[in-house]
Amino acid sequence: MFYHLLKYVLLGPLLRLVFRPRIEGLDHVPESGAAIVAGNHLSFSDHFLMPAILKRRITFLAKAEYFTGPGVKGRLTAFFFRNAGQIPVDRSGKEAGQAAIREGLGVLDRGELLGIYPEGTRSHDGRLYKGKVGVAVMALRAGVPVVPCAMIGTFEAQPPGRKLPRARRIDIRFGAPLDFSRYAGMENEKAILRAVTDEIMYAILSLSEQEYVDEYAAVVKEAAAAERKEQGHRRARLG
Repeated sequence: MFYHLLKYVLLGPLLRLVFRPRIEGLDHVPESGAAIVAGNHLSFSDHFLMPAILKRRITFLAKAEYFTGPGVKGRLTAFFFRNAGQIPVDRSGKEAGQAAIREGLGVLDRGELLGIYPEGTRSHDGRLYKGKVGVAVMALRAGVPVVPCAMIGTFEAQPPGRKLPRARRIDIRFGAPLDFSRYAGMENEKAILRAVTDEIMYAILSLSEQEYVDEYAAVVKEAAAAERKEQGHRRARLG
């Protein structure tokens, strides 16, 4: 109930007004049955824009921090995400990836749409980063198609650190569903998982026309943060 209230009354109309989305290839999203929609991830706004324009309900795997924040703000955020149909996933520890896969497969087993950002985190600089293989594991285990999706303009509308998005036109492009049935039963082979993931990322890249970086976004972000910290120490010493 709350999901549809957000989509059609509270949030959806506002998002359409602010972003005036141009949508391409919406007919590529299956009208029924389980499927994965795999997209690039440029902004916090991505979580809400795609559900607002899709005809079907879609469930995203969201980082657990959205559900565990302190105080009134934290409780409101958790209430919002939980009632919007998002599933919390703990991204720390060795079992994090397996937990996400279990949750995702549960959504697909129910014949629903699952939204995934294969990069694993938001891009900090607008580039497209190497995909993690969890999306391939789920696609092969569930035997479902993967629809590539590209959000274009959300990074400029709401880059990292900006709380409220700027009003600007956004493009959302969906590509033809990718069929990986030829790899059925091979979800435990690392080379196959990497090949499937790379094919998905290439499809997203073709739609988004971003610059591609063949490294994991989290690793690059961590290195950039360490460099900024070191620069701060150097300036402090010089000062």
